[in-house]
Amino acid sequence: MNCRHCQTPLSRVFLDLGHAPLSNAYLSEGDLDRAEMTYPLRLFVCDDCRLVQTQDHAAADEMFKADYAYFSSTSRSWLDHAARYCAMITERLALTPASFVVEVASNDGYLLRNFVESGIPCLGIEPTAGTADAAEELGIPVLREFFGEAMGKRLAAEGRGADLVIGNNVYAHVPDINDFTRGLAALVKPEGVITLEFPHLMRLIEHCQFDTTYHEHFSYLSLSVAKRIFESAGLRVFDVEELPTHGGSLRIYGCRARAGHAERPAVAAVLAEEEKRGLRETGPYDGFQRRAEQVKDDLLAFLLAARREGMSVAGYGAAAKGNTLLNFAGVKRDLLPFICDAAPAKQGRFMPGSHIPVLPPQALADRRPDYVLILPWNIADEVRAQLAPLAAHGTRFVTAVPGLSVI
Repeated sequence: MNCRHCQTPLSRVFLDLGHAPLSNAYLSEGDLDRAEMTYPLRLFVCDDCRLVQTQDHAAADEMFKADYAYFSSTSRSWLDHAARYCAMITERLALTPASFVVEVASNDGYLLRNFVESGIPCLGIEPTAGTADAAEELGIPVLREFFGEAMGKRLAAEGRGADLVIGNNVYAHVPDINDFTRGLAALVKPEGVITLEFPHLMRLIEHCQFDTTYHEHFSYLSLSVAKRIFESAGLRVFDVEELPTHGGSLRIYGCRARAGHAERPAVAAVLAEEEKRGLRETGPYDGFQRRAEQVKDDLLAFLLAARREGMSVAGYGAAAKGNTLLNFAGVKRDLLPFICDAAPAKQGRFMPGSHIPVLPPQALADRRPDYVLILPWNIADEVRAQLAPLAAHGTRFVTAVPGLSVI
């Protein structure tokens, strides 16, 4: 396999989690007796450009099907994050009803709904039918296609070049990151702006967030790598913000190479921090496997001890990161009988690989487990607040990443 960006042959393994099913391929009851497809979940780091990337395994249209079950609007904190962004960027770019905004991977309209309410014309690009349907019900026009250079050029030729192109948690999901970036360059207007949000590789390494690796994430990005990819497509990064979302993310601001946006000091500051932490060297990537295995071992030790002591444990949040963790650890229904999730699209289905049933949150109130394992640790505070009545009856909350924590 060669690097998805620079084509350098890959040999340095960053993380190997064995074989696992696709993390969002939730199962129906009828699927449980059928063979389940698994793929290698192995990450390499490029010895040249330092792009961390998954081993080739499956086409995007196998992963992002019509019944893709991730709906962004399920999380209140994510809706609030999107609303704050829209208010900020509207003011910063002086967007008006004469502007045009495009969001790539617009999901269920969680973000573009804010522009609709403000009267700013927008377009969503979303290939999965279920989430696209939800967005259209909010009055958001949606193109149900995968985005790339051809689409960017087509929209620009149709007079639909964008003053603002948004991509939240999509840059890591594209198998051909060069083609996608060239699409951004084609779509954005000469003085337009691109903003992308993605988990920061530096924080992933720092906090051992190995469970954020799954097949739908093809790339794991530092600012230095994103900057290099942008420049290869005739773009440049002129600003960056560090965000707390998803355990530590970056929001980068890009534009065409010759646009008039001045580079902000934050770009040099984040690049310097990455350099200080050795992201251009090999050191930070060595030993990450052992750290992931320690998290797995600690979780298994907790679950086994709880079972021996006759204590009940339930899960909360049928998240992709939870599937990565459970399948790596080999956790099945004997150790975690059920998981609750607020998304109706996941309720009544089963987690891929582990086959743990997904129930509505009411099951927690009905059964009052001794412990609740919160799988989406990035919203653990939000979940604990929602489940405060359980805590009043003695339930304790557990997270496994970056290390085992019982509150």
